[in-house]
Amino acid sequence: MPLPSANAAASLPWVEKYRPQTLKEVVGNEDAVARLQAIAKDGNMPHLLLTGSPGIGKTTCVLALARELLGDSFKEGVLELNASDERGIDVVRNKIKMFAQQKVTLPPGRHKIIILDEADSMTSASQQAMRRTMELYSNTTRFALACNNSSEIIEPIQSRCAILRFAKLSDKELLSRLQDICEKEEVLASTDGLEALIFTADGDMRQAVNSLQSTANGFGIVNQESVFKVCDQPHPKTAIQIVKSCLTGDIKNAHSKLEDLWQRGYSAQDIVQTIFKVTRNMDMPEKSKLDFLKEIGIYHMRVLEGVDSLVQVSGLLGKLCLLKESSAVTA
Repeated sequence: MPLPSANAAASLPWVEKYRPQTLKEVVGNEDAVARLQAIAKDGNMPHLLLTGSPGIGKTTCVLALARELLGDSFKEGVLELNASDERGIDVVRNKIKMFAQQKVTLPPGRHKIIILDEADSMTSASQQAMRRTMELYSNTTRFALACNNSSEIIEPIQSRCAILRFAKLSDKELLSRLQDICEKEEVLASTDGLEALIFTADGDMRQAVNSLQSTANGFGIVNQESVFKVCDQPHPKTAIQIVKSCLTGDIKNAHSKLEDLWQRGYSAQDIVQTIFKVTRNMDMPEKSKLDFLKEIGIYHMRVLEGVDSLVQVSGLLGKLCLLKESSAVTA
């Protein structure tokens, strides 16, 4: 009977196929990884709370730590749950409590590990129930909670955990991993294609790798045009033209480019985020850049609050043109 492992590996999403298996393989967040390596060496894992934006390696790091601590007992000694799917109090009472009560043969001095991804999605009642479980079974079971926003985790749980804060990955770190995958998968990728992947990912390794695979599978080549077709984000060239028009006070041209993006179906959030990213990296007077970023941030907040309309983004462009005029008068 043929072994399925080779076929299974070939059909795996690249984000899983190239997921780091050890802490040494993890890219970025050196301080947090160093603390986890110290825990792996010591062997006594505390409750952990890993916080940071999506796709930067929080769950990957916890799984790698669990492998190093438990070795061959990893499968029996680890319970992994996604709290956004299983967020109710019944999950705590049933799945989590039952696993904590189970007797499992582990290496000496090691604990069972419960990994809760997106723990900030759990209801307050389930978190309170989990706090009690953490107390009762701390001799045999340790918790590792991964979340995007630590303020959504109740204080009693935070106080019981060692908190590790993860930052977005740098462009250099993303580029290194993308080039490595392209080499192993024999993907033809241009420099502008890799730059486009990094731009759209904005520090999110998972998104960068998924976009790379989608582009390679869909077009056979990874270049700037194919990446932006797959990622379906406003093209930065158009956003740069909008900002340049605002810098010269040309509201008519800026609004024409904006309407073109709107007609293509991009939301106000897509457009404002892309304008923010290109402004941050543009070569322009420092004072103008600071003023522009401040206004873009204010309008982005309004869009996130639900005021997602063409009028709102048009107002932003008008404000940016006025900022340029006022700075010219001051000068």
